[in-house]
Amino acid sequence: MKRVALLLAALLVVAGCSTGTDAVATGTEFNFVSPGGETDITYEGDERQRIPEMRGDSLLEEGTEITLSSYEGKVVVLNIWGAWCPPCRREAAQLQKVHEDYEDKDVQVLGIDFRDEQRSAAADFMRDSGLTYPSIYDPPGRSLLPLKGYPRATVPSTIVLDKQHRVAAVFLRDLLAEDLTPLIDRLLAEKS
Repeated sequence: MKRVALLLAALLVVAGCSTGTDAVATGTEFNFVSPGGETDITYEGDERQRIPEMRGDSLLEEGTEITLSSYEGKVVVLNIWGAWCPPCRREAAQLQKVHEDYEDKDVQVLGIDFRDEQRSAAADFMRDSGLTYPSIYDPPGRSLLPLKGYPRATVPSTIVLDKQHRVAAVFLRDLLAEDLTPLIDRLLAEKS
């Protein structure tokens, strides 16, 4: 009987620490939850949480490390993709357009190439498609592990970070440039 009482007390403590149905947990680091299974989720000012440092080997420049912190002070459009993924292939030209339209405006498009076991196939896709924004080569998705609760199996997906690298939006679908433009413009207008 004493064990049952202790177990119930422990469950109450754990339940009291849960985050409920909010899209962001309390605390300082981002913890993803999709409220109601939404695919487009935005976060405003105070509800934004900072994303942990992400790093990995450059897809096109083997031996060169790319770090998220290299883009401090910039809005970052972080796209998770794979050359094996037809929606990712369609979306790539749209992301290149965003990259070109905003490269002189403190915006960085950054890809994370996921589940491409053959580096050469993914690199060839980028070169053949004229993609000039950087991508981290990460077949097992290790760079995504710090993103608590993030659905790594959802590809493509995009995380948009404000200038302080807090999550401003998550899109669990392929995008057009015009899906991103209003959000990017709003984030650029925000004071740091």
